[in-house]
Amino acid sequence: MTDVRAFRWDDYEAVAAVWAAAGREVVPRAELEAKLTRDPELFLVSGDLSGVVMGTYDGRRGWILRLAVHPAHRRRGIATRLVSELEERFRRIGCPRVNLLVLPDNTAGLHFWQTLGYLPMPDVLCTKPL
Repeated sequence: MTDVRAFRWDDYEAVAAVWAAAGREVVPRAELEAKLTRDPELFLVSGDLSGVVMGTYDGRRGWILRLAVHPAHRRRGIATRLVSELEERFRRIGCPRVNLLVLPDNTAGLHFWQTLGYLPMPDVLCTKPL
């Protein structure tokens, strides 16, 4: 079983490699520095650095962002353990609800989240670069 722990800066290259292998955009160091000033305990990695998930809490809702597991390590329960630990950390800080986004063409991802109890909502995502 792979342990789950908080991200450390010496994990960055391995985490970037997981995001890249999973086909995800790599979060630049400067963006992570800003994120880690807010809630570093919600940025988690698997002990072997084959999986990563980033959470954030705005005082009202938790958000799960950028869950990724290296393709060579999938189907071993790593993502489920990462999410479980993140949910527990949200509970400990009093977070009443967790949200996440799934891209419309990611049917496997949507199925994964639904098996963990996450339900699709009819909300429309709007965004604006600043």
